[in-house]
Amino acid sequence: MQPLPLPENFNPETLMLAKVTENGVFHESRQGASFAARLVANGAPEDLELAHRVLDVVLGCQERRANDPHYGNFFWMLEDDVVMDLNAVEFNLEHLIPMMLQHADRLSPEMQARVLDAIRLGLDEIRRLDVLPVYTNITLLDILNTCLGGELLGDAAIAQRGYNKLVLWMALTDQQGHPFEYNSPTYSAVTIRALARLAALTRHSDTRIRARTALARVGLSAALHIHAGTGRWAGPHSRAYHPSVVCETEAEIAMLRGWIAEGVLPAWIADALDVRPATFQVDETAFAERQLGLTTYHSPSFALGVSVKEAGGQSNVMMCHYVRPGAERPGVLYTRYLTNDKWLGDFYHATDRTKSRNLIEEGEFYGVQQGNRAIGLYTLGKAGTLHSAKAAFIWTQREHIDEIWVGDRRVESLPADVLPGAVIVIGSGDALFAVLPLTRTDLGRDAPIRLVEREGDLVLELYNYLGAEKSFWELNWPGAFYKGKPQCGVYLEVAERAAYPDGRAFGQTVASGALVDKTEAPFTYAAVGERLWTVEYSRAGQTLGIEVDLMAWALKRRWTQSGELSWPMLESPLARQSRAGHIEVGGATLDCGKESAWLFASPTTGRYVAAYHGMSPAPLTLTTPGGIVEVPVMSTGIVVWDNGEVTVETLNS
Repeated sequence: MQPLPLPENFNPETLMLAKVTENGVFHESRQGASFAARLVANGAPEDLELAHRVLDVVLGCQERRANDPHYGNFFWMLEDDVVMDLNAVEFNLEHLIPMMLQHADRLSPEMQARVLDAIRLGLDEIRRLDVLPVYTNITLLDILNTCLGGELLGDAAIAQRGYNKLVLWMALTDQQGHPFEYNSPTYSAVTIRALARLAALTRHSDTRIRARTALARVGLSAALHIHAGTGRWAGPHSRAYHPSVVCETEAEIAMLRGWIAEGVLPAWIADALDVRPATFQVDETAFAERQLGLTTYHSPSFALGVSVKEAGGQSNVMMCHYVRPGAERPGVLYTRYLTNDKWLGDFYHATDRTKSRNLIEEGEFYGVQQGNRAIGLYTLGKAGTLHSAKAAFIWTQREHIDEIWVGDRRVESLPADVLPGAVIVIGSGDALFAVLPLTRTDLGRDAPIRLVEREGDLVLELYNYLGAEKSFWELNWPGAFYKGKPQCGVYLEVAERAAYPDGRAFGQTVASGALVDKTEAPFTYAAVGERLWTVEYSRAGQTLGIEVDLMAWALKRRWTQSGELSWPMLESPLARQSRAGHIEVGGATLDCGKESAWLFASPTTGRYVAAYHGMSPAPLTLTTPGGIVEVPVMSTGIVVWDNGEVTVETLNS
């Protein structure tokens, strides 16, 4: 057995993996726990000797002062003296518990006892924290650690808490469709890994089947959002860190293919990546009551995604990945509402000095999308003391922007002012972008619209305010002068570049559409009444519209030419989910109980997958072009038809 090669960032003085930033050198406890687990798994004598020393340092990062409110948690970094990130206990135990389940006998009796004691203390902290199920990735780590930790310790009460929380989380998710923390290149990956590890290691058969069922649904959504042309995890994202936003990380399609090859995700999910229409749309709902819905449209050269509402400061509510032949990485359009001219690098995420810097979303947003067309309505979030407030539409890597048009005028240099009413067209790589600014509240005098270059990116800035630093009494509610939120929105359309001779022609086409952009008269608000902002764009028989109340900043309705939009659990040409008891897709049908169920169809490969998430057992019938599968009593589980070969896994099997 050859010893594990030491990582380049291994620090022999601290025995931990180092991260160097301009703020200093730091050592994350979770990275130490992961490194120790890898050493123990490899098992060479040199590895085990080093693992003992690394574990000694990692366990020294656990808060052991019994009077501390987070007794049993871990310092995020070796350099800390208090628990700053409450999730540290989850990220440490997700490595320590499987290590002990699989390879405890490779450690000395003394170290085994120390690690087990640390795990017990950590699990007690996890129980006290009891994270809300809407915090998806941490909830799944809670479930993983509690189920496996309870089994490891032989503590049935601890394990049962984990089994119960998985049922609770699935019940919440199954009311909506997609997990609450939706479509995140970073955090959906954590969820997938946690469910896969739970399914692989738990001794509790019902939990194993539930984990596999939930894993298949999350993995299917991930595959449906991978854009074939760029290999990227298309937006919109509930949360994402900047390196993944701008495609500085490895293309996510490689991550999914790796999961499929390793058996983390079922093999049939490859069909969702490889056998699909050239253009298609995916609609999902994460939480209808909070208006968390998402739409993604795939075209050969681009993937456009829009959220109904922002999920938080790390959201990408309106973004597009697109092909740039010859460039080092794909192009990205993403948006932010920003105050006081903040920009990337002005601050770090949360309190962690080692995490990637982000450009935090400071606005509130409502959006609607149909295919390659979208409307996005922004407003200012918290109105503090301001010298600027703007919506920013950001195209990465200005050097790869080939043409810019404002109306019929080609822009040859930046900065460039934009007159109200003009269509802005950006041509880059294989995609064209048309942006038509909508009603915009000027909170000062002559707030500009302009195209600028910022740190190598092209930015379209739509200001609500630019001027002397001041506070805005009229934006405060409760307040005696409040007449509603400031307005700042756009109509956005993306096209294959080959479809038009140039950006000017595309802009003229977009300008030919019929736009309704109307706002009701202002009035001083006394917590009674609404002031509606209605936007509708129509062209070539297609209509897209949205309406919000400016007083409460509340979504009233969204619609297309087919009528008002609802909140589908999952809708696409490849897969559908509903609670109606009957689903059709790709020539197959699923009939089951009227609880959460989904159907994936790949007629080209002859594979069909049906899942029933129902809490109440019910008969299930999967009808495919090649045959029928009937399950008299189906509980939570999955039925796979693979060219006549049938696999059924359910709680009562």
